[in-house]
Amino acid sequence: MPNRYENPLCKRYASKTMQYIFSDDNKFSTWRKLWVALAESQRELGLDIGDRQIDEMKAHITDINYAAAERLEAETRHDVMAHIRAYGEQCPAAKPIIHLGATSCYVGDNTDIILQRSALLHIKRLLVNAVAKLCDFAERYKAMPCLAYTHFQAAQPTTVGKRAALWLQDLLLDLEQLEFVLGNLKLLGCRGTTGTGASFLSLFDGDHEKVKALEQKIAAKMGFDEVYPVSGQTYSRKVDYYTLSVLSGIAQSTYKFSNDVRLLSHLKEVDEPFEDTQVGSSAMAYKRNPMRSERMASLARYVTVGTLNPALTASAQWLERTLDDSANRRIAIPEAFLAVDAILSLYINVAGGLTVYPNVIEKHLNEELPFMATENILMHCVKKGGDRQALHERLRLHSIEAVKKIKRDGGENDLIARILADAAFDVTEEEMNTLLRPGRFTGRAKEQTEEFLPEARAVMEANRELLGVDITITV
Repeated sequence: MPNRYENPLCKRYASKTMQYIFSDDNKFSTWRKLWVALAESQRELGLDIGDRQIDEMKAHITDINYAAAERLEAETRHDVMAHIRAYGEQCPAAKPIIHLGATSCYVGDNTDIILQRSALLHIKRLLVNAVAKLCDFAERYKAMPCLAYTHFQAAQPTTVGKRAALWLQDLLLDLEQLEFVLGNLKLLGCRGTTGTGASFLSLFDGDHEKVKALEQKIAAKMGFDEVYPVSGQTYSRKVDYYTLSVLSGIAQSTYKFSNDVRLLSHLKEVDEPFEDTQVGSSAMAYKRNPMRSERMASLARYVTVGTLNPALTASAQWLERTLDDSANRRIAIPEAFLAVDAILSLYINVAGGLTVYPNVIEKHLNEELPFMATENILMHCVKKGGDRQALHERLRLHSIEAVKKIKRDGGENDLIARILADAAFDVTEEEMNTLLRPGRFTGRAKEQTEEFLPEARAVMEANRELLGVDITITV
């Protein structure tokens, strides 16, 4: 609405899928599914709960009466109590047994875990598809020599595909961490006020086995194999830290990729996708700014810094429960997922649509290759009978003059012309062309890429059901 603040993550960046995961509809319908699971499990273990009550609760899982909940929360100042009563208004027969023995965190914390699992699965899909785009790119350009940089200063050549393999390896490391965290997520279960299960032990007349069975039944109904073995009223907030650390790792990788694309865009060696009607600058009509990569970097900073929130929250918890986590977690956790969803959507779009300019890449490589080739030239000429020390000195002097021409005069690199004109080197133009072949300077870049890609392809094969995703970049 134009007269109030709206979160840009939803309005401009994140997908509808991720927005739904953290929507009120999904959140509160999950609360109701948990209340149904609790009641069903309690009935299965012998409590006097009837079919009509269960059926009534199931009939109103998704048609949430928000107006009633809002009215009741204004009265109670308690969101869970408000929704219990609102649900009870729709389910009069079930009203007496809704939330029986539970505390707020039964629905709150268990739902948080369920939503985080759904969100991580969606992020996994995006990661796998980003990996697929980079695999294709690295395969296509695995043998194309390009100038490599250290400190953004010209260094030994590599290949375009090998550089992409570096981006790819970062994503595979992130995927490995995501799968570890995802595989270790557990449900809180039903622990009561301080995590002792006392209220449920009372319901089942001191039967410990039934209390344990209750948790396992609820976990199974909600799609989990395990619950955390001990807890206070909440699950350990370190779980949130581990989850958001995975998102931070992805943000770091995508930030690095976006920075590299921006640098290469400045060099005019690559371009990110740019539509025919897209405007690069409101002032400079010729501009083609790498705005998608810039947006990735901007959102990635937000996610990386946001990892401090769960870290501080986990460390600040008091004894069995405190509530200074609630407002923070409502913002920090969904927004981290929404931002990473947006970042990976951009990543897939950019990686799948990168335009490579081989002639510019070759030009930049040829500008620096003469200096890099001097050792090979020296060895070649020594083999032909030259004096190593004398030739080394002449190479030094010629290099100094060539650098002066480039930096002082703005001229071209004429080092090779100088060497060819110097009779002391006794090297022909044909021999020089052979010595200057770019492929002689890329080491094992092509082979390393070829050896690495099967590892990435194996990850794609293991997750082939996740391949294929519809990406829409809104702005």
